[in-house]
Amino acid sequence: MTSAVAPPNRAYRRLSVEERRSQLLAAALTLFAHRAPDEVSLDEVAVVAGVSRPLVYRYFPGGRQQLYEAALRSAAEELILCFNEPPAGPPTVRVLRVLDRYLAFVDEHDTGFSALLRGGSVVETSRTTAIVDEVRRAAAEQILLHLGRGGEGPGPGPRLRMMVRTWIAAVEAASLIWLDEGKRPAASELRDWLVDQLIGMLATTAATDPEAAAAVAALLSLEDEAGPAGRLAQRLLPVVGGAAHLLPERRSAAPGASGLPGG
Repeated sequence: MTSAVAPPNRAYRRLSVEERRSQLLAAALTLFAHRAPDEVSLDEVAVVAGVSRPLVYRYFPGGRQQLYEAALRSAAEELILCFNEPPAGPPTVRVLRVLDRYLAFVDEHDTGFSALLRGGSVVETSRTTAIVDEVRRAAAEQILLHLGRGGEGPGPGPRLRMMVRTWIAAVEAASLIWLDEGKRPAASELRDWLVDQLIGMLATTAATDPEAAAAVAALLSLEDEAGPAGRLAQRLLPVVGGAAHLLPERRSAAPGASGLPGG
């Protein structure tokens, strides 16, 4: 009688505590990505991870709430990394790359992303809200760095900081609408439009805020005509030209028309 031999392709290895925890978080994120958090059970997490339900509880004794917060923290760290971009090249091109990664994350975690930002889940707490706010703050800080305001440089003033945070909120809202609309238009079109929005918001803020004006001047010095800023300028010129009648008429430069007394 021959002894039973395990199939050669099935190598069993005991996972470390950190490896097992990562495995469970990955399984939970797979479910949370396409289901609202309160619709996911620990039994489902155990099945996806290929482990027993008691093992899930061993690592997350607080149950679904603790597991969800840990998975959310993991997703938040991944999302924050989307905004990290080396400070090289035209700033608007850097933002394009940031948005490419951000929209890829939204696409991959569609239902979970919607549930997370819309709130109202039974597993939503002050801790989960704080994690989401942390992502927003980190995203704003990274965008400010690309505008030359942050890090070791001068810090942003209230108007510029508010403008960037408003743009981050607009990106979130656009992402949710994009999901509602069946991910139309294409992600690349949405990305380009969001960068245009950032440039437009910067320009209008610069019209009344000296700090924003300085940031725009520094940004434009790094841009070229083939980049997002150049392409937007070329598209806007005809639109702005149609508003010429709104500008004050220029005074004649003829002698005696200076408008000065005795001129």
